[in-house]
Amino acid sequence: MSEQGFSAAQREGVYRAIAERRDMRHFAGGSVEPALLRRLLEAAHQAPSVGLMQPWRFIRISDRPLRGKIQQLVEEERVRTAEALGERSEAFMKLKVEGINDCAEVLVAALMDGRERHIFGRRTLPEMDLASLSCAIQNLWLAARSEGLGMGWVSLFEPQALADLLGLPTGAKPLAVLCLGPVTEFYPAPMLALQGWAQPRPLSELLYENYWGVSQ
Repeated sequence: MSEQGFSAAQREGVYRAIAERRDMRHFAGGSVEPALLRRLLEAAHQAPSVGLMQPWRFIRISDRPLRGKIQQLVEEERVRTAEALGERSEAFMKLKVEGINDCAEVLVAALMDGRERHIFGRRTLPEMDLASLSCAIQNLWLAARSEGLGMGWVSLFEPQALADLLGLPTGAKPLAVLCLGPVTEFYPAPMLALQGWAQPRPLSELLYENYWGVSQ
């Protein structure tokens, strides 16, 4: 272990949070204390970002009727997605894909406007702004798990419709509706695996050496 490494107990906590993080759809209501929510958002805000552009913007949805409108957008896209899935549409419609009306907190994570001004790290890979926001969401997810809170990432929505609903400026783009709050229990494995939708692949199938497709 490097001299800069954590203690054994600290390392175990980090790896446990990673291993037990789940994309949660079932919530137990309740609430998230303001100080805790602030702590989680500070963890998200400490994410790495290309060129230190910090492209993330978080919108806390505290208005219940507005939460309902967001859920309706998700439901509309759920139906469209089912139609696009063809023969798997019926199985898809049986999946629980969000917990917007059940969770304690709803946050919308969005990319800021004016991102084209940031060139550092984005000249050939402009999507690095999205990667940076994704890192912030993952920070939030892992911090939430360490606090015993569940979080779910909902991506079933038409971005412009959600942007219009929330008054985002031109050029800003919502990436995620995040459901956050207490849960009765965490899934022992990814929910989609438990319900037979898909199975995770082992690292050995996704790890190459030197060239694409060449296994170690």
